[in-house]
Amino acid sequence: MNTTSSYIYLALEWVTRFAYLNFLWVMFSLLGGILFGFYPATTSMFAVCREWLKGNTDLPLFQSFWGFYKKDFLKSNLLGVFVSVFLLFIVLDIFYIQASPAQQLNWSYAPLFAFMLIFTLFLFYLFPAFVHYDIKIPSVIKNAFFLMLVNPAATAVIILCLVSLFFIMRLLPALAFLFGGSVYAFLTMWMAMYAFNKTHKKASH
Repeated sequence: MNTTSSYIYLALEWVTRFAYLNFLWVMFSLLGGILFGFYPATTSMFAVCREWLKGNTDLPLFQSFWGFYKKDFLKSNLLGVFVSVFLLFIVLDIFYIQASPAQQLNWSYAPLFAFMLIFTLFLFYLFPAFVHYDIKIPSVIKNAFFLMLVNPAATAVIILCLVSLFFIMRLLPALAFLFGGSVYAFLTMWMAMYAFNKTHKKASH
């Protein structure tokens, strides 16, 4: 096999991996009735991406995903309760703002928009922190928030990558269906692990 063929084979192999991981994420979310399946499936997807980034690219995908799903089913749903409560609060506030007359929209809503932004940035680190550290939920939340605060450069790169991904998938919606979740998880986990390692090195000096 020549070099060009090797690169093509490797590229197709990774395309298949991402598509299969995305499929498992959707199927296992449905397996839990979405309500109880989404968060375990999401943390499992991040856990698989973490293994890939550690160099374990040949792990059996289905067995690994199912193992993570079973192991963290209750813990990830506890995390999901926390996330869902805040998301519900944000959605209700958005509906309230939309229902308000245009002339009433003023700077009093600035704290809400700031909170929404901070919570979104915090979510970038929440699932990676969940799968990276073997700690309890309150500590996961605290670590994710701390990492978000001290790693603005990594956060900026995540935003840049995700904005680029959004526009690509907006042009080609089929890509979002095939790879949306898995590519998002991989990119976020990649930068989050960079932030974890950087923070650990600073703490050790």
